[in-house]
Amino acid sequence: MENNSDDLYKRLAKYLDNLPGGFPETDSGVELRILKRLFTPEDAELALSLSLIAEEPRVIAHRANISVEEAATRLDEMEKKGLIYGTHYKDRPPKYTALQFIVGIWEFQVNKLTPELVDDVNEYIPYWVNTDVWKRVPQIRSIPIDEAIDSELEVMSYESAINLVQAQDRITVSPCICRTEQRTMGKGCDKPLETCLSFGDGADFYVRNGMGRSINKEEALSILKKADAAGLVLSPGNSQKANFICACCGCCCGVLRTLKNFPHPADIVSSPFTAELNTENCIGCGICLERCQMEALKLDEKIILDKDRCIGCGLCVTTCPTNSLKLKRKIKDIQHAVPRNFIEMNIKLGRARGKLSTGRLMKMIVKSKLDRMNARKIKNRNQKLKNMSNPSSLPF
Repeated sequence: MENNSDDLYKRLAKYLDNLPGGFPETDSGVELRILKRLFTPEDAELALSLSLIAEEPRVIAHRANISVEEAATRLDEMEKKGLIYGTHYKDRPPKYTALQFIVGIWEFQVNKLTPELVDDVNEYIPYWVNTDVWKRVPQIRSIPIDEAIDSELEVMSYESAINLVQAQDRITVSPCICRTEQRTMGKGCDKPLETCLSFGDGADFYVRNGMGRSINKEEALSILKKADAAGLVLSPGNSQKANFICACCGCCCGVLRTLKNFPHPADIVSSPFTAELNTENCIGCGICLERCQMEALKLDEKIILDKDRCIGCGLCVTTCPTNSLKLKRKIKDIQHAVPRNFIEMNIKLGRARGKLSTGRLMKMIVKSKLDRMNARKIKNRNQKLKNMSNPSSLPF
């Protein structure tokens, strides 16, 4: 017989799976083991009262049928645990939203990893990557370091790592979750650890919760150069207005490791570029082989390029001594359209998964508005009752 705790975590798993990024069920139940390691039963229950719309503690308190004071305290604790997302303001209460498992809850565990959690997540990642959906709306986008892009190529501002950094006013750097998890298990590589950049509100979130440190643009640009030198793929969020840039290696990154198992990673990763090989210039030095994180290159006296595996990261270009490898722009018909912002990307992803129809989105918006109105009414009524019980506070 199923106990109440199992039922609660199954409800939370279904709730997370209904978010755009997904949290699919498995036969082994590994997804439930992950949730039990991260969420206390009280956390799980309160998480079910959040939505994709940012809301104040009083609204979530109304929905969860608890006091505003209790909601505020517990929501703050859950944010510190990396289980929900909080946006804080100087002159008004914070607002909280539900977090997807990836990108989100998992990345925010970077300072809280245990071997048991890492084992479970490594088992789960292949189930989480839905290649059929990603072919329509990729969850990962790669961009080359600017030095890999020929000056004659047309480049949009959101396709340039330097432009993405220069456009920011707040930047945070944090350890790579993937290389951190592998080192937790005594595995992985020796590539730089502190390489993941977050911007804007996301940068504030990382600093506020002790997950990263604030840096200036100069240090951020230096980190991009170090990432290229180390052979790391630059992966910003799949939107024109980037919230972050990860620097990923094919040996540690759970997503890249999974994508390498598919014959055509180029169909699953959003990139405007692909590599082009001039075999006449190639001297077969093999420098590019270790640089390629998707195993798109092979050596048979000279380099052989498999474009179906190329994700346009440009790592092979920047160290080619004979300029045999260059990036060229893909034809428009095979380029993925890049959503304007994080919200648009999530809406497209949710629709591609059949989880976020227009009707469901409108229902979510209406419910949030009604709950805000009801929470305000309760607040006003409680204030009146408080005034009546305290005559000195009455305006006469």
